[in-house]
Amino acid sequence: MLVDATCTPADIRYPTDLSLLNEAREKTEEIIDVLQKPLIGIEKKVRTYRNRARKEYLMVSKKRKKDKKVLRKVIRKQLSYLRRNLEYIKHLKEKTQLSSLSNRQYRDLLVISELFHQQEMMFCMGIHSIDDRIVSISQPHVRPIVRGKSGASVEFGAKLTISVVDGYVFTEKLSWDNYNEGVDLINQIENYKTRFGYYPESVHADKIYLNRANRQFCKGKNIRLSGPRLGKPPKDKEKKRHNKKLQRQDEIDRIPVEGKFGNAKRKYGLDRVMAKKKDTSESTIGLIILIMNLEKLRSSFIWVFLYIKNLSVEVRKLKYRQNQRNRKFRYDDIYPNLNVHEFCAA
Repeated sequence: MLVDATCTPADIRYPTDLSLLNEAREKTEEIIDVLQKPLIGIEKKVRTYRNRARKEYLMVSKKRKKDKKVLRKVIRKQLSYLRRNLEYIKHLKEKTQLSSLSNRQYRDLLVISELFHQQEMMFCMGIHSIDDRIVSISQPHVRPIVRGKSGASVEFGAKLTISVVDGYVFTEKLSWDNYNEGVDLINQIENYKTRFGYYPESVHADKIYLNRANRQFCKGKNIRLSGPRLGKPPKDKEKKRHNKKLQRQDEIDRIPVEGKFGNAKRKYGLDRVMAKKKDTSESTIGLIILIMNLEKLRSSFIWVFLYIKNLSVEVRKLKYRQNQRNRKFRYDDIYPNLNVHEFCAA
């Protein structure tokens, strides 16, 4: 059984505090315009300073290198603009009904309220991370997933854990929150036993899975867990060479699970999930895994079909040769006293 985890990036813009605050400010301005439309001619239009806020945002966002002090100053101003807009909305909803808003605008208002509290807390405390941080207003369920890779240290999407058995992919866990995949190995092995009725002979996993709890469980179930063993290396050179060769072979045997991720992301679109909602994104990920298994099943049937076809052709050839061998006769057996050459000459 091969086990590994990856992130399925969502189709969102790379989130920064400044860009999120600017987007939230623009959406609240649209909501204010909708709520104030029935009050035209009755009350004076509220002042949102949208042109000034837009210029201040563009002044910093267009810079290639952003100074920390200038960036913090602009974020503080954007927070003040957003706070003012939310207070105006709270004041306007007492005079007009929120039913004039569309479903999308009402949902955005709830998300922006939570986003404002998170950004204000991070700004006051001087931090850049918080639990359940919102990184997209249109997709508030998306969370940052820290992977620590060279290409992208942080990805934004759902985290997916799979297991590969004989080329077929099984979804073990799908979550929008970041989690330690090494803790779930025991449950994945139990799921293997539920599916097939027995424990796997060996489990090939990354180093994050090689904790003491997983090692003890695999040792108790007589399952060989890939990776280096704990403790000092043996003094026997032959045994040390054998362990090193076995560890190298385990790394080679674990390559197909990485190939499944690459195939899913390059060929089937798992590198950017285009669905917007939480349930549709999960359905898209599940369908991609299903299509990969169907493709594996189709290729297996093709090989079986070609084998049966070649086997039937060989059987027909063998029967034809046997029939030709049975039909063949010799003149000497039928006419022992007949000279064939003289007969043909006559």
